[in-house]
Amino acid sequence: MKLGMINSAWAQAGRDTAWGLQKTKEIGFDCVDIFIDPLDVDIRERKLVKDTCHRLDLPIVSVCCVAVGLIDFNPSVQRFHLQRVKSYLDLCYEYEAKNLLLVLGEYIWNREVIPPEAQWQLGVEQCQALAEYAETLGLEIALELEPFPLSLLNNVDEMVRFVDDVNHPALKANIDISHLLLADVEPEELRKLQGKATHVHISDCDGKVHGDLPPGRGVVKFEPYLNEIGKLNIDGAISLELEYSPEPDKIEAWVREAYESTNFLMQQAGLRD
Repeated sequence: MKLGMINSAWAQAGRDTAWGLQKTKEIGFDCVDIFIDPLDVDIRERKLVKDTCHRLDLPIVSVCCVAVGLIDFNPSVQRFHLQRVKSYLDLCYEYEAKNLLLVLGEYIWNREVIPPEAQWQLGVEQCQALAEYAETLGLEIALELEPFPLSLLNNVDEMVRFVDDVNHPALKANIDISHLLLADVEPEELRKLQGKATHVHISDCDGKVHGDLPPGRGVVKFEPYLNEIGKLNIDGAISLELEYSPEPDKIEAWVREAYESTNFLMQQAGLRD
């Protein structure tokens, strides 16, 4: 598999886009995930990302989108976010990416007032429409598993059920290893995602909160998860997620450390191309 990273690590440390992409390539990454909002980004910045990645021979494998409003209870909000996510898919097509990483929302008001099954069905219908659109562009959607109690997709069984309910080949799962630990998902449970996963995120954590640390700085035992991921035969990338560096002025060393530890782990698991 390819080894990539989400470029937001650089932006959150105050580095500009071109500098961050250049460092991504210099450090040794094969590809990059782009965290950018097509409705907010300046047109020149949008073009800069594409041109810089092309110049560096750094393929964009995924674009990241958080769209909690897809399952809001207001129809006007639902419609807006459906079109917003389609704008992200257009950006994926423009960037020649493989997939859109999509974060759905949470159950509203502690699963009270709004019936959970109604919100679930809304999510299914929204994702069916998005998957149909993605297919016309030759793209896939990779759904994120979030390890929070009210997240719509917070364990493997729910992810499998959701993918099966949408029942479209363009909609699959993203596997986020630290999220799995936080959600008490055992490595063997990943076998349920055979044929249903398309992308992987990797980071470490302290076992208590969403931390996005370089592998080796937390408590995640990566080997069993990576071994199970290998059995899924995913034709894609494992991308480092390194949000919220505690020392932004040392972000380059932080990313290099994460690259080296992840590259080693992937080699040990026989996952490096």
